[in-house]
Amino acid sequence: MAKKQLHQSGLKLTGIAPNILLTHVANTAPFLFEGELDTTGSQREYLAKLIYYKKNLNALKNIRLAEYFHLCMSAHWATAGTFVPTDVDNQIREGLWKHPEIKKNIEKMADITIDSWTWDYEQVTNRKSYNEGKGQVMSTHEGTWLSVAIGAYNALMKNKLEKKAGEVAEVILAEADKEEKLLLELREKRDHINFLRSTALMAHNFGDLDRVIDQWGMSEDDPFRKRIYKLGHRLNENAHPILVYSGQVNKEFLSVENHRHMSMRQAKCLRRSRQFLIPVGPFMDKWGRDLGESKLLSLDEKGEIVCAFLEGHKRQDQALGYIRAYHGMMSVLPRGIDSLEQNIPYDVVAEIRNSRFGELARIPEEEMLLFYKKKLEEFICPVTNLRF
Repeated sequence: MAKKQLHQSGLKLTGIAPNILLTHVANTAPFLFEGELDTTGSQREYLAKLIYYKKNLNALKNIRLAEYFHLCMSAHWATAGTFVPTDVDNQIREGLWKHPEIKKNIEKMADITIDSWTWDYEQVTNRKSYNEGKGQVMSTHEGTWLSVAIGAYNALMKNKLEKKAGEVAEVILAEADKEEKLLLELREKRDHINFLRSTALMAHNFGDLDRVIDQWGMSEDDPFRKRIYKLGHRLNENAHPILVYSGQVNKEFLSVENHRHMSMRQAKCLRRSRQFLIPVGPFMDKWGRDLGESKLLSLDEKGEIVCAFLEGHKRQDQALGYIRAYHGMMSVLPRGIDSLEQNIPYDVVAEIRNSRFGELARIPEEEMLLFYKKKLEEFICPVTNLRF
């Protein structure tokens, strides 16, 4: 068990010290502190908060529990789409909700949680899906939010604050309804690719929710648990079968693609700009083109990224995302791989040219997209019998 440390304000912390947390944010998302992002407006206040505290570390001396929770939330929202998210998940999902000072802070923390549902994360993640007709966007941030919200709900119920718990529950249900509607509308519009992206995001989001429901040990007889548990896995009378269908689509086509991208952590140049944040796999051609065209990356750094693509593919050799990113990058370099042969070890260049990786990378993007559209059209869900 982590040893409690007494903060200068008198706050007992078992988690990361606030100043160290800000150092971690700066390490994985330096662009946050270099003026690249728009931090104006109430929905981006969490970004402005991080910048303020980074410039005014002395202000952290007086931090209290609710503000520390807000800082942890802000740090995680700002980095959840990066290659190395801040490690405060368990603090914001459970640890801080069981803090000795929780009774004095719980309602304020619950209000912060409710407010965070509307925080604008557009600039800090590329793992997004769009329903452009209705201006809707979904990302993995919704999963982070659900995991915190269900922690808030459980803490409020344990502290007999049923009214406030009900307010949190309403927003959890609103998020589930939002994701359900987005999937239904994309299916109706025949937007195959955004639908596929959305299945990966939905599976992640409800997976986060399920894990924290289990973490808090919610009773199987709890009516709210019955309403929201395993929405992407089991048919539920309160939800449309599209959620289970989407979970099965993700399992069939995308689950191997959207992992923790450990190999990309070695290319620290990717942390330089929000433009370099990784998208939903396998649809990474545009990301590769952006990397190839970027003036912020040297040829040596682009070579480093190509090496990371190959290593990542070796770790997940059934996934196609890194191959598609490589294809995109090569399509915009003047001489393709020859443009980087002085910046990549000879054996790596030879392996790319003579391997399955290189062979698959020659497939045009249009052909790859048609492949996924056709496979989606043909797929019949074994649980719901739904088709796209």
